[in-house]
Amino acid sequence: MTAEADEPGGAAPALPHPCEPDRYVEGAERLHFPARSTLVAIGNFDGVHAGHRAVLGRACEEARARGLRPCVLTFHPHPSEVLGRGGLPRLTSLERKVELILGLAPELQVVVQPFDRRLAAFSPETFVRELLVGHLGAALVQVGHNFRFGHRRSGDLTTLRDLGQEYGFEARAEPLSGDDAGSYSSTRVRRAVAEGALDEAARILGRPHMLSGCVIEGQRRGRTLGFPTANLSGVDEALPPDGVYAVLVDWEQEPCRPRALGCGVMNLGKRPTFDAGRSAEVFVLDRDVDLYGQKLRVHLVARLRDERRFSGVEALRQQIQEDVRQARQLLPADVPAGPWY
Repeated sequence: MTAEADEPGGAAPALPHPCEPDRYVEGAERLHFPARSTLVAIGNFDGVHAGHRAVLGRACEEARARGLRPCVLTFHPHPSEVLGRGGLPRLTSLERKVELILGLAPELQVVVQPFDRRLAAFSPETFVRELLVGHLGAALVQVGHNFRFGHRRSGDLTTLRDLGQEYGFEARAEPLSGDDAGSYSSTRVRRAVAEGALDEAARILGRPHMLSGCVIEGQRRGRTLGFPTANLSGVDEALPPDGVYAVLVDWEQEPCRPRALGCGVMNLGKRPTFDAGRSAEVFVLDRDVDLYGQKLRVHLVARLRDERRFSGVEALRQQIQEDVRQARQLLPADVPAGPWY
């Protein structure tokens, strides 16, 4: 089978989240919370890494102490894509990001604000008046230290604090937690993924980096080798370097109800032995199931080797056997009843 791995970073439309429709909304204008009733944490939260989770955990604790409803305000697509500055590779799809945030606390409300030219033209005061005060009823707004907002990024934390005094809410910056190398950040995770440093990425994320896509039919070459592969289309997350990886595989037979399918070996790259073009394909160990049309989540645990050209089919088959042997040594023996992550 063959499938093109879509280039990461393309914009996808925000849709109602099928897991928690009562706790997720597209567009703040759909909400009209009472004045001074919410704590609003603003950010992109790509990856929902350890630093994000610490910030949102503190936000929930603060909201409980003050009797406020905790809300997360994020934007889609990323403002840099709309404003022509070029999009960054995503660590998580929008759906996965919302799912991870909602999983942090049962009281969290997630608001995904569609970012378009109209919103980009808002002055800082219009942004505050319409979104934070008018629809979200903010009593406390939490942002990062480098937060910028409003037309041409003209507003900063000082601007937000000044407007807060005028409109009756408190604004403050929340530092991210970190380690000796600095604060945890999505930038650090992207760099680690791009370099193939999966252990570093997993340490900051709190889980292995995940790729997701739908299985499509291809040339069935893997089956002739004795290793039938599921070929993924629509991979939207940041890709590691081309190569072969030991992975854990979940599948979504129902929306937002993933369960573990098994362990596997994934190849990312050009398949140079056959000059077959780019693909993202995974061989799931010890499973023989029809996956066409299914959505898979592939968690990258370890890099096994570089992709390379082999002298022929038999040499490739022997190397895949060795890849599978190594993967079995690295991956769990038991498959959980629920999802891997």
